[in-house]
Amino acid sequence: MKNYKKYYIIPAPPEDVYLALTVPTTILLWTGEDAVMSTVPGSEFSLWGGSIEGKNIEFVEGKKIVQEWYFGEQEEPSIVTIILHADKESTSAELRHTNIPDEAYEDMVEGWNGPYFGALQEFYEGE
Repeated sequence: MKNYKKYYIIPAPPEDVYLALTVPTTILLWTGEDAVMSTVPGSEFSLWGGSIEGKNIEFVEGKKIVQEWYFGEQEEPSIVTIILHADKESTSAELRHTNIPDEAYEDMVEGWNGPYFGALQEFYEGE
């Protein structure tokens, strides 16, 4: 199992980034894919046509998202924590992803940097 941590600068205020990560219609705008998402702890979510699925654990509006991402049968859950920090006129998104299966690690890093935070950065840069 591996862990991943990185900061991403997104050219939008934390409140907007939070909504982009938690509201299904907004997720559709920057991913091009339907999403199942709720900010109710314990609810299930699905992104990118089901290629990412899991359970929502904790939300602090405009500041923090904690989710469990499913990778099949694992002894310890894979936890994603995104903390949004105001940074001048943008957001510093702190990502921590723990307990990533070794065989999925490279794909996860590529996904975070490209389709996930890369696409979110491009979405706000285009506004």
